[in-house]
Amino acid sequence: MNEHDWLAGRFEEHRTHLRGVAYRMLGSPSEADDAVQEAWLRVGRADTGGVANLGGWLTTVVARVCLDMLRSRKSRGEEPLGAHLPGSIAGGAGGSDPEDEALLADSVGLALLVVLNTLTPAERLAFVLHDLFAVPFDEIAPIVGRSPAAARQLASRARRRVRGVATVPDADRTRQREIVDAFLAASRDGDLDTLLALLDPDVVFHADGAAVAAGGVGEVRGALAVARQFSGRARLAQPALVDGAVGIVVAPRGRLFLVFGLTITGGKIAAIDVVADPARLRQIDLAILDS
Repeated sequence: MNEHDWLAGRFEEHRTHLRGVAYRMLGSPSEADDAVQEAWLRVGRADTGGVANLGGWLTTVVARVCLDMLRSRKSRGEEPLGAHLPGSIAGGAGGSDPEDEALLADSVGLALLVVLNTLTPAERLAFVLHDLFAVPFDEIAPIVGRSPAAARQLASRARRRVRGVATVPDADRTRQREIVDAFLAASRDGDLDTLLALLDPDVVFHADGAAVAAGGVGEVRGALAVARQFSGRARLAQPALVDGAVGIVVAPRGRLFLVFGLTITGGKIAAIDVVADPARLRQIDLAILDS
């Protein structure tokens, strides 16, 4: 067996792991495959004679490719994937591959992907490699062009974003979560009676211009009208911590599309504010909620 064939065999042994790294870095099955393929091309041109830990070295190669892709995505000002989906802003539209959605949900967790997409490329790489794959900061530092201490700070900042900071007491947040979970379940089931029970009679639904442009309506008032807006929809919606309170996000394949900020008073949803504008989405503090 020549060296190229031996290296190809070893690369295939690590492919599943490398694809997992790329998934968590990029949040897209197709982009993850592209990253792994590009990594193989780079490996084929490199001198691996002095590499002691091939698996670790391959991980850093894929990480560098992903970092380049993330920076390219950011420099292009790429819109969230969902901005090109037709139909209702309540998340009833198709356009994403259910098998891809299930794969990401199982292997990464869509909630985590949503938060990762709010990080800078360097923060995302440091967090993913260290916290999810236990790569030492000494190895992360050269990839992001920082010192080990600075790489540690990148991961720390990312970790704080992932964990989030609640602005409401635990008991209130627990009750908010119960209301949001019931609202989403009723939306998906088309349970109009339960939706009406969860909405304040004078509830106001408001969507920004970007959400309207994506196929939604600007403003709806009253429990019945808002309930009809959501009934049978919200298939892609997930609960999340939005600016410290429980809200809703729509993130096809982990790409943030919509954020629903909820005002809950007296155990009922009194206002729903929908944000789709990419600039505003980047300013919202999102965090994962425990399942």
